[in-house]
Amino acid sequence: MSQTYEAEKQVAVAAVRRACALTASVFNKLVKNETLTKEDKSPVTIGDYSAQAVICTILSRAFPDDPIVGEEDAADLRPESGATLRNRIVDLANETLTAPLQHGEKEEWGLGPSHAQSPEQIMDIIDRGNYGGGQTGRFWTLDPIDGTKGFLRGEQYAVCLALIKDARVELGVMGCPNLLVDTSNADGPRGCVFVAARGEGAWQLPLAASDTSAPVRLTIPAFTKDTLNLLESVEKAHSKLSFNERVAELLGVTRAPTRMDSQAKYCSLARGDGGVYLRMPTGTGYREKIWDHAPGSVLIEEAGGVITDSRGLPLDFSLGRTLGENFGVVAAGKAVHTQVLEAVKKAKEEESAR
Repeated sequence: MSQTYEAEKQVAVAAVRRACALTASVFNKLVKNETLTKEDKSPVTIGDYSAQAVICTILSRAFPDDPIVGEEDAADLRPESGATLRNRIVDLANETLTAPLQHGEKEEWGLGPSHAQSPEQIMDIIDRGNYGGGQTGRFWTLDPIDGTKGFLRGEQYAVCLALIKDARVELGVMGCPNLLVDTSNADGPRGCVFVAARGEGAWQLPLAASDTSAPVRLTIPAFTKDTLNLLESVEKAHSKLSFNERVAELLGVTRAPTRMDSQAKYCSLARGDGGVYLRMPTGTGYREKIWDHAPGSVLIEEAGGVITDSRGLPLDFSLGRTLGENFGVVAAGKAVHTQVLEAVKKAKEEESAR
Protein backbone atom coordinates (compact mmCIF):
# COMPACT_ATOMS: atom_id res chain seq x y z
CA MET A 1 0.00 0.00 0.00
CA SER A 2 1.21 3.52 -0.76
CA GLN A 3 1.75 5.78 2.22
CA THR A 4 -0.49 8.81 2.42
CA TYR A 5 1.02 12.16 3.25
CA GLU A 6 -2.01 14.20 4.29
CA ALA A 7 -0.31 15.86 7.27
CA GLU A 8 2.82 16.64 5.27
CA LYS A 9 0.73 18.00 2.42
CA GLN A 10 -1.20 20.34 4.72
CA VAL A 11 1.99 21.66 6.28
CA ALA A 12 3.84 22.04 2.96
CA VAL A 13 0.99 23.90 1.28
CA ALA A 14 0.72 26.29 4.24
CA ALA A 15 4.48 26.87 4.25
CA VAL A 16 4.60 27.57 0.52
CA ARG A 17 1.62 29.94 0.71
CA ARG A 18 3.24 31.92 3.54
CA ALA A 19 6.51 32.09 1.62
CA CYS A 20 4.69 33.25 -1.52
CA ALA A 21 3.08 36.08 0.45
CA LEU A 22 6.52 37.01 1.74
CA THR A 23 8.16 37.02 -1.70
CA ALA A 24 5.32 39.11 -3.12
CA SER A 25 5.89 41.59 -0.29
CA VAL A 26 9.61 41.69 -1.10
CA PHE A 27 8.86 42.43 -4.73
CA ASN A 28 6.37 45.19 -3.93
CA LYS A 29 8.52 46.83 -1.25
CA LEU A 30 12.05 46.36 -2.57
CA VAL A 31 11.93 45.75 -6.31
CA LYS A 32 9.16 48.17 -7.29
CA ASN A 33 10.00 50.92 -4.85
CA GLU A 34 13.79 50.91 -4.70
CA THR A 35 16.25 51.99 -7.37
CA LEU A 36 18.26 48.94 -8.37
CA THR A 37 21.23 48.53 -10.62
CA LYS A 38 20.92 45.80 -13.23
CA GLU A 39 23.05 43.38 -11.21
CA ASP A 40 21.62 44.21 -7.79
CA LYS A 41 20.24 40.95 -6.39
CA SER A 42 19.75 42.19 -2.81
CA PRO A 43 15.93 41.83 -2.91
CA VAL A 44 16.38 38.21 -3.98
CA THR A 45 18.88 37.64 -1.19
CA ILE A 46 16.48 39.09 1.37
CA GLY A 47 13.60 37.08 -0.07
CA ASP A 48 15.59 33.83 -0.22
CA TYR A 49 16.80 34.00 3.37
CA SER A 50 13.57 35.18 4.93
CA ALA A 51 11.41 32.70 2.98
CA GLN A 52 13.76 29.89 4.00
CA ALA A 53 13.41 31.03 7.63
CA VAL A 54 9.61 30.88 7.38
CA ILE A 55 9.48 27.49 5.67
CA CYS A 56 12.09 25.95 7.98
CA THR A 57 10.22 27.28 11.03
CA ILE A 58 7.01 25.60 9.96
CA LEU A 59 8.68 22.31 8.96
CA SER A 60 10.77 22.19 12.14
CA ARG A 61 7.74 22.71 14.37
CA ALA A 62 5.55 20.23 12.48
CA PHE A 63 8.20 17.56 11.82
CA PRO A 64 11.09 18.21 14.24
CA ASP A 65 12.97 15.04 13.27
CA ASP A 66 13.06 15.80 9.53
CA PRO A 67 16.29 17.36 8.23
CA ILE A 68 16.14 19.98 5.48
CA VAL A 69 18.26 20.54 2.37
CA GLY A 70 18.05 24.27 1.72
CA GLU A 71 19.81 26.59 -0.67
CA GLU A 72 20.95 29.16 1.92
CA ASP A 73 22.94 29.25 5.17
CA ALA A 74 23.38 32.08 7.64
CA ALA A 75 27.19 32.23 7.80
CA ASP A 76 27.41 35.60 6.03
CA LEU A 77 24.62 37.08 8.14
CA ARG A 78 26.04 36.41 11.60
CA PRO A 79 29.07 38.79 11.62
CA GLU A 80 28.59 42.51 12.29
CA SER A 81 29.29 43.14 8.60
CA GLY A 82 26.02 41.37 7.83
CA ALA A 83 23.94 43.38 10.31
CA THR A 84 22.01 45.51 7.82
CA LEU A 85 21.00 42.55 5.70
CA ARG A 86 20.34 40.42 8.77
CA ASN A 87 17.99 43.01 10.28
CA ARG A 88 15.92 43.24 7.11
CA ILE A 89 15.66 39.45 6.91
CA VAL A 90 14.63 39.12 10.55
CA ASP A 91 12.02 41.85 10.22
CA LEU A 92 10.53 40.34 7.08
CA ALA A 93 10.51 36.78 8.44
CA ASN A 94 8.81 37.89 11.63
CA GLU A 95 6.28 39.98 9.73
CA THR A 96 5.31 36.82 7.84
CA LEU A 97 5.41 34.42 10.80
CA THR A 98 3.27 36.68 13.03
CA ALA A 99 0.54 37.35 10.47
CA PRO A 100 -2.89 36.04 11.56
CA LEU A 101 -3.59 32.34 11.10
CA GLN A 102 -5.12 31.40 7.77
CA HIS A 103 -7.40 28.51 6.87
CA GLY A 104 -5.56 25.21 7.31
CA GLU A 105 -2.78 26.61 9.51
CA LYS A 106 -1.97 25.74 13.14
CA GLU A 107 -0.42 27.91 15.82
CA GLU A 108 1.87 25.06 16.92
CA TRP A 109 3.70 25.45 13.59
CA GLY A 110 5.16 28.70 14.96
CA LEU A 111 2.59 30.94 13.30
CA GLY A 112 0.47 33.80 14.61
CA PRO A 113 0.89 37.12 16.43
CA SER A 114 2.79 35.72 19.43
CA HIS A 115 5.47 33.89 17.45
CA ALA A 116 8.12 36.48 16.63
CA GLN A 117 11.67 35.11 16.83
CA SER A 118 14.94 36.70 17.89
CA PRO A 119 17.66 37.37 15.30
CA GLU A 120 19.67 34.42 16.67
CA GLN A 121 16.66 32.12 16.37
CA ILE A 122 16.11 33.25 12.78
CA MET A 123 19.78 32.57 11.93
CA ASP A 124 19.57 29.13 13.55
CA ILE A 125 16.40 28.21 11.70
CA ILE A 126 17.91 29.27 8.35
CA ASP A 127 20.80 26.93 9.14
CA ARG A 128 18.37 24.05 9.52
CA GLY A 129 18.72 23.91 5.73
CA ASN A 130 22.33 22.69 5.95
CA TYR A 131 21.56 18.97 5.68
CA GLY A 132 23.55 17.17 2.99
CA GLY A 133 20.89 14.76 1.71
CA GLY A 134 21.56 11.09 0.99
CA GLN A 135 20.25 7.64 0.12
CA THR A 136 18.19 6.74 3.19
CA GLY A 137 15.65 8.32 5.45
CA ARG A 138 13.32 11.23 4.81
CA PHE A 139 14.16 14.87 4.40
CA TRP A 140 12.79 18.04 2.82
CA THR A 141 14.43 20.11 0.11
CA LEU A 142 13.46 23.67 -0.70
CA ASP A 143 14.20 26.53 -3.05
CA PRO A 144 12.72 29.73 -1.58
CA ILE A 145 12.85 31.72 -4.85
CA ASP A 146 13.42 29.58 -7.92
CA GLY A 147 13.83 31.85 -10.94
CA THR A 148 15.82 34.83 -9.68
CA LYS A 149 15.65 36.91 -12.85
CA GLY A 150 11.99 36.14 -13.43
CA PHE A 151 11.29 37.34 -9.90
CA LEU A 152 13.14 40.60 -10.48
CA ARG A 153 11.29 41.18 -13.77
CA GLY A 154 7.92 40.58 -12.13
CA GLU A 155 7.49 37.47 -14.28
CA GLN A 156 7.62 33.77 -13.42
CA TYR A 157 9.25 32.38 -10.31
CA ALA A 158 8.32 29.63 -7.89
CA VAL A 159 8.57 28.74 -4.21
CA CYS A 160 9.48 25.06 -4.26
CA LEU A 161 9.32 22.40 -1.54
CA ALA A 162 9.61 18.60 -1.71
CA LEU A 163 9.68 15.62 0.64
CA ILE A 164 12.14 12.85 -0.25
CA LYS A 165 12.15 9.43 1.40
CA ASP A 166 14.81 6.81 0.66
CA ALA A 167 15.90 8.74 -2.46
CA ARG A 168 12.39 8.93 -3.94
CA VAL A 169 10.41 12.17 -4.12
CA GLU A 170 7.14 11.52 -2.30
CA LEU A 171 5.57 14.98 -2.19
CA GLY A 172 6.07 18.18 -4.13
CA VAL A 173 4.50 21.61 -3.59
CA MET A 174 5.19 24.67 -5.74
CA GLY A 175 3.74 28.14 -5.42
CA CYS A 176 3.69 30.31 -8.57
CA PRO A 177 2.45 33.79 -7.60
CA ASN A 178 2.57 35.21 -11.15
CA LEU A 179 1.28 32.23 -13.15
CA LEU A 180 -2.14 32.62 -14.74
CA VAL A 181 -4.80 30.49 -13.10
CA ASP A 182 -6.15 29.73 -16.58
CA THR A 183 -4.00 30.44 -19.65
CA SER A 184 -7.08 30.71 -21.84
CA ASN A 185 -7.89 33.95 -19.98
CA ALA A 186 -4.87 36.23 -20.37
CA ASP A 187 -6.53 38.96 -18.28
CA GLY A 188 -7.62 36.58 -15.55
CA PRO A 189 -6.30 36.10 -12.01
CA ARG A 190 -2.76 34.98 -11.28
CA GLY A 191 -1.34 32.83 -8.53
CA CYS A 192 -1.51 29.05 -8.12
CA VAL A 193 -0.19 26.28 -5.90
CA PHE A 194 0.65 22.91 -7.45
CA VAL A 195 0.66 19.76 -5.31
CA ALA A 196 1.56 16.16 -6.07
CA ALA A 197 1.85 13.25 -3.63
CA ARG A 198 3.07 9.85 -4.74
CA GLY A 199 0.09 7.76 -5.84
CA GLU A 200 -2.41 10.58 -5.24
CA GLY A 201 -2.30 12.56 -8.47
CA ALA A 202 -1.31 16.12 -9.34
CA TRP A 203 -3.46 19.09 -8.42
CA GLN A 204 -3.75 22.85 -8.87
CA LEU A 205 -4.97 24.84 -5.86
CA PRO A 206 -5.65 28.55 -5.34
CA LEU A 207 -2.73 30.57 -4.01
CA ALA A 208 -4.85 32.24 -1.33
CA ALA A 209 -5.85 30.02 1.60
CA SER A 210 -9.11 31.96 1.80
CA ASP A 211 -10.07 30.95 -1.75
CA THR A 212 -12.45 28.01 -1.48
CA SER A 213 -12.31 27.07 -5.17
CA ALA A 214 -12.15 23.32 -5.68
CA PRO A 215 -8.74 21.82 -6.49
CA VAL A 216 -8.27 20.93 -10.16
CA ARG A 217 -6.77 17.55 -11.03
CA LEU A 218 -4.02 17.80 -13.64
CA THR A 219 -3.34 15.36 -16.46
CA ILE A 220 -0.87 15.94 -19.27
CA PRO A 221 -2.94 15.79 -22.49
CA ALA A 222 -1.97 13.94 -25.64
CA PHE A 223 -0.07 16.05 -28.16
CA THR A 224 0.60 15.74 -31.87
CA LYS A 225 3.53 17.37 -33.66
CA ASP A 226 1.12 20.09 -34.77
CA THR A 227 0.13 20.98 -31.21
CA LEU A 228 3.40 20.19 -29.44
CA ASN A 229 5.69 22.97 -28.20
CA LEU A 230 8.70 23.18 -25.94
CA LEU A 231 8.88 24.78 -22.52
CA GLU A 232 12.33 26.20 -21.91
CA SER A 233 14.30 28.74 -19.91
CA VAL A 234 14.33 32.44 -20.69
CA GLU A 235 18.02 32.75 -19.91
CA LYS A 236 20.49 31.43 -22.47
CA ALA A 237 22.97 30.82 -19.67
CA HIS A 238 20.64 28.26 -18.11
CA SER A 239 19.96 26.02 -21.09
CA LYS A 240 21.30 25.47 -24.59
CA LEU A 241 18.43 27.00 -26.57
CA SER A 242 20.03 26.42 -29.98
CA PHE A 243 20.12 22.71 -29.17
CA ASN A 244 16.44 22.85 -28.25
CA GLU A 245 15.67 24.44 -31.63
CA ARG A 246 17.29 21.50 -33.42
CA VAL A 247 15.35 19.00 -31.28
CA ALA A 248 12.13 20.81 -32.18
CA GLU A 249 13.04 20.57 -35.89
CA LEU A 250 13.69 16.84 -35.60
CA LEU A 251 10.33 16.38 -33.87
CA GLY A 252 8.56 18.36 -36.57
CA VAL A 253 7.39 20.95 -34.04
CA THR A 254 6.19 24.14 -35.71
CA ARG A 255 4.89 26.07 -32.71
CA ALA A 256 7.18 28.58 -31.02
CA PRO A 257 8.60 27.59 -27.64
CA THR A 258 7.17 28.92 -24.41
CA ARG A 259 9.94 30.50 -22.38
CA MET A 260 9.69 31.17 -18.67
CA ASP A 261 11.89 31.06 -15.60
CA SER A 262 11.75 28.58 -12.75
CA GLN A 263 9.93 25.33 -12.07
CA ALA A 264 6.77 27.05 -13.26
CA LYS A 265 7.65 25.17 -16.47
CA TYR A 266 6.89 21.89 -14.73
CA CYS A 267 3.56 23.30 -13.56
CA SER A 268 2.71 24.46 -17.08
CA LEU A 269 3.62 21.05 -18.50
CA ALA A 270 1.50 19.22 -15.92
CA ARG A 271 -1.62 21.12 -16.95
CA GLY A 272 -0.93 21.04 -20.71
CA ASP A 273 0.28 24.58 -21.38
CA GLY A 274 3.27 23.05 -23.16
CA GLY A 275 4.18 19.59 -24.35
CA VAL A 276 7.87 19.11 -23.48
CA TYR A 277 10.21 20.56 -20.87
CA LEU A 278 13.72 20.30 -22.29
CA ARG A 279 16.75 21.51 -20.35
CA MET A 280 20.20 20.87 -21.78
CA PRO A 281 23.09 22.34 -19.76
CA THR A 282 25.40 24.78 -21.48
CA GLY A 283 28.54 23.17 -20.01
CA THR A 284 29.70 19.63 -19.27
CA GLY A 285 30.68 20.32 -15.65
CA TYR A 286 27.32 21.57 -14.44
CA ARG A 287 25.45 19.49 -11.87
CA GLU A 288 21.76 20.05 -11.28
CA LYS A 289 20.67 20.78 -7.72
CA ILE A 290 18.02 18.50 -6.24
CA TRP A 291 15.82 21.42 -5.16
CA ASP A 292 15.54 22.58 -8.78
CA HIS A 293 13.80 19.39 -9.89
CA ALA A 294 12.46 17.39 -6.93
CA PRO A 295 8.94 18.89 -6.66
CA GLY A 296 8.61 19.18 -10.45
CA SER A 297 9.56 15.55 -10.99
CA VAL A 298 6.79 14.10 -8.82
CA LEU A 299 4.29 16.60 -10.27
CA ILE A 300 5.05 15.39 -13.81
CA GLU A 301 4.89 11.72 -12.87
CA GLU A 302 1.61 12.14 -11.00
CA ALA A 303 0.16 14.06 -13.97
CA GLY A 304 0.86 11.02 -16.14
CA GLY A 305 4.17 12.09 -17.63
CA VAL A 306 7.73 10.81 -17.71
CA ILE A 307 10.87 12.62 -16.55
CA THR A 308 14.46 11.48 -17.15
CA ASP A 309 17.80 13.00 -17.95
CA SER A 310 18.80 13.49 -21.59
CA ARG A 311 20.07 9.90 -21.81
CA GLY A 312 16.83 8.42 -20.54
CA LEU A 313 18.17 7.73 -17.03
CA PRO A 314 15.99 8.37 -13.96
CA LEU A 315 16.85 11.48 -11.94
CA ASP A 316 18.96 10.32 -8.98
CA PHE A 317 18.03 12.02 -5.70
CA SER A 318 20.27 9.72 -3.60
CA LEU A 319 23.57 11.54 -4.09
CA GLY A 320 23.24 14.49 -1.72
CA ARG A 321 22.57 18.04 -2.84
CA THR A 322 23.05 17.45 -6.58
CA LEU A 323 21.78 15.00 -9.19
CA GLY A 324 25.32 13.75 -9.75
CA GLU A 325 25.96 12.49 -13.26
CA ASN A 326 22.44 13.12 -14.56
CA PHE A 327 22.87 15.32 -17.64
CA GLY A 328 19.99 17.51 -18.71
CA VAL A 329 16.28 17.00 -18.10
CA VAL A 330 13.57 15.75 -20.45
CA ALA A 331 9.98 15.80 -19.20
CA ALA A 332 6.94 15.05 -21.36
CA GLY A 333 3.77 13.03 -21.66
CA LYS A 334 4.24 9.28 -22.00
CA ALA A 335 3.13 9.34 -25.63
CA VAL A 336 5.96 11.62 -26.78
CA HIS A 337 8.77 11.17 -24.25
CA THR A 338 10.50 8.39 -26.23
CA GLN A 339 10.33 10.46 -29.43
CA VAL A 340 11.87 13.42 -27.63
CA LEU A 341 14.74 11.29 -26.31
CA GLU A 342 15.40 9.98 -29.84
CA ALA A 343 15.49 13.55 -31.17
CA VAL A 344 17.86 14.58 -28.36
CA LYS A 345 20.15 11.65 -29.18
CA LYS A 346 20.17 12.58 -32.87
CA ALA A 347 20.88 16.24 -32.11
CA LYS A 348 23.75 15.27 -29.79
CA GLU A 349 25.24 13.02 -32.50
CA GLU A 350 25.08 15.91 -34.98
CA GLU A 351 26.71 18.21 -32.47
CA SER A 352 29.54 15.74 -31.83
CA ALA A 353 30.11 15.32 -35.57
CA ARG A 354 30.63 19.07 -35.94
